[in-house]
Amino acid sequence: MSKYEIVIGMEVHAELLTQSKQFCACPNEAVAPPNTNVCPVCLGFPGSLPVLNAKSVDLSLRTVLAFDSKINTRCIFERKNYFYPDLPKAYQVSQRLLPLGEGGFIDIDVPNGDGTSTVKRVGLHDVHMEEDTGKSQHGESIGDPDSSLIDFNRSGIPLLEIVSLPDMRSVEEAEAYMTALRQLLLYLEVSDCKMELGRLRFEASLSLRPWGQEEYGTRVEVKNLNSMKAVRDSLRAEIERQTRILDSGGVVVQQTMLWDEASGTTQPMRSKEQAHDYRYFPEPDLVPLDIDSAWLERVRASMPELPRAKNQRFIEQLGLSSYEAGVLTSSREIAEYYEAALEGYTKSDGGAAKAISNWVCNELLGRVNAQNSSIAEAKVLPAQLRELVQLIDAGTISGKIAKEIFDEMFTSGRDAKSIVEERGLTQMSDTTELEAICEKVIAANPKAVEDYRGGKEKSFGALVGGVMKETKGRANPALVNELLKKALTQ
Repeated sequence: MSKYEIVIGMEVHAELLTQSKQFCACPNEAVAPPNTNVCPVCLGFPGSLPVLNAKSVDLSLRTVLAFDSKINTRCIFERKNYFYPDLPKAYQVSQRLLPLGEGGFIDIDVPNGDGTSTVKRVGLHDVHMEEDTGKSQHGESIGDPDSSLIDFNRSGIPLLEIVSLPDMRSVEEAEAYMTALRQLLLYLEVSDCKMELGRLRFEASLSLRPWGQEEYGTRVEVKNLNSMKAVRDSLRAEIERQTRILDSGGVVVQQTMLWDEASGTTQPMRSKEQAHDYRYFPEPDLVPLDIDSAWLERVRASMPELPRAKNQRFIEQLGLSSYEAGVLTSSREIAEYYEAALEGYTKSDGGAAKAISNWVCNELLGRVNAQNSSIAEAKVLPAQLRELVQLIDAGTISGKIAKEIFDEMFTSGRDAKSIVEERGLTQMSDTTELEAICEKVIAANPKAVEDYRGGKEKSFGALVGGVMKETKGRANPALVNELLKKALTQ
């Protein structure tokens, strides 16, 4: 066990799903020919005036409501002043003194290492609105190792910054936090969270302190993280670096580090700025933002059921296991597909929820994951899946045949009934016909018959398998069991 306690906080930037930028009418689309989605406002031309995007406020409010943050119904925008080549105005419009949301929390599931998990609450410092910067591109990425170019398409895109408290105590907790936050943002439909496009960015801050010490150690921030794997790897590397420094009697310097994936190390970028270094002052071109109760209630009414609440409902009301509920609520798309497939479907034994869950979790998602696609791309519609399961319930097809039919449905998008009729896959339930096949299988397997009659129950399965093979899986399994046992006791 290390003699240092790990302390991790996280700053997360999420680009919001609006049609236009934060303060101008340019399209919210960074993936376009360089410097085509720009105008005097997002390029910071003198005399240009910003106009706040109301949709970005709606999405931001939805998020702070989900976090149970305190909402400042009057908040202000400020200029965060610093010079960087991809910041055309030499300041970024942000919030500090009166952010949209203060406090709040995110509950995370921390793995225990034995297949179970423990719920931990990570507190939030604040949630505030701001605008994104441009994007610098260097060297080989632009075909010239000695050059740097700037694309301002991203400049001015609406951002929501979520700042946690330093409540995480391991890399595993940091990963659980990122997973829970991303899931929540996707459920809320406030961001598409595409890290590969920079639309969700994590910046981790880490410090070490001797166990039992209340005072925090020196905080180091790690940037250049474009995946959750990069966050995990950079945190582990930074823990090792700070541990070596402290063990040798050195002092950890407060600074910003870059993650170098090629070398697997963190490298110094610059000394860490303090808030006063940015010379914040109120943005003179934007009036304070006042959010009245009607606006707030309209946003509240648009809120979806959140993942933890949906998970609990699936367990308590539908009788699903925690594993099933976890899989089905892992994304909003999967949960909505499942509920649509379950709609209007009942079983006399009350097992409808389990039946549909099995097909979604095992058959549908198994094939979707194998193709590295999403459930939204699946050709099998929820109603089609429900119809397939109902055909099994009615005894029209067997479970084995159903999987064969589902393969074709997944490939073609056709419904189950038409496939069954076209291929003559209706389940065999004719007693006379099945009795003859059972007699044939018994006659062809004298050793299995002798073993079964001698008390070897497993031999019975071989006989059942023989009948199913003869009928190409179409025989009614329950009827086959009944007829075989009757014939073997005569």
